[in-house]
Amino acid sequence: MKISMIGAGNVAWHLSMAFENHHHQVCEVYSRQIAKAKALTSMLYQAEAKTELDFSESEAELFILAVSDDAIAEVCSMLVLPENAILAHTSGSKSLEDLQKLMLTHHDLPIRCAVFYPLMTFSKQKKINISEVPFCIEADEEVAENQLVKLAQGLSKTVYLVNSKERKVLHVAAVFACNFTNHLLALAKEITNDEELEFDLLKPLINETFQKALTAEHPADVQTGPAIRGDRSTINNHLIYLKDRTDLFEIYEIMSESIQKWHA
Repeated sequence: MKISMIGAGNVAWHLSMAFENHHHQVCEVYSRQIAKAKALTSMLYQAEAKTELDFSESEAELFILAVSDDAIAEVCSMLVLPENAILAHTSGSKSLEDLQKLMLTHHDLPIRCAVFYPLMTFSKQKKINISEVPFCIEADEEVAENQLVKLAQGLSKTVYLVNSKERKVLHVAAVFACNFTNHLLALAKEITNDEELEFDLLKPLINETFQKALTAEHPADVQTGPAIRGDRSTINNHLIYLKDRTDLFEIYEIMSESIQKWHA
């Protein structure tokens, strides 16, 4: 399949590599910053780097819209695509209907709209086993849907048809499971650093916590710590230690209360 990437960030980077590794052709890579587009195309076979959103002469059948949610509307207002192209965004929170409305507002030619959402956290410097990444697919017509499902199945062993409402729920859950969790680890590292202690001492605990949570029937079944024990003395001592760090104090208190309410 011939594919063009609109965006040159983390998602575009990993998807482009995956497409070419599975014998698809990436025709173009767009970025407002030519250096970013060229950085990605330098890793691909024959892709063209561009800073203009006119793809009217492109040979691509599929255009992957891999930009930030805040940039989608602006990009769509300037985007020029070949007739009957498939435009698929990679957002977890933007609906298919949002994309359809934008394209109807700004374009006369028929464009098939879709969602090609990889449920994963991506960083350019970290390799991902794409076969382990769940893909959530949605499209406004059956032919496009089938094409995207086939494309995703060539990359991954986990492909689902997921509508916009379901995808939004998954995205909210993913923020708790991934983004908030990582932030808590960053705070833990800050606490140890402030006292010149090694964060590495916590790594076996972190690994064990995640292994138990992922293998238990429910993560709540393996909850430990002072909050679930109702150990008010320890909680109060920790809060006294954190009294000069209002942000950490509030997070500790909210998390402890949440654990206690869950297990009440």
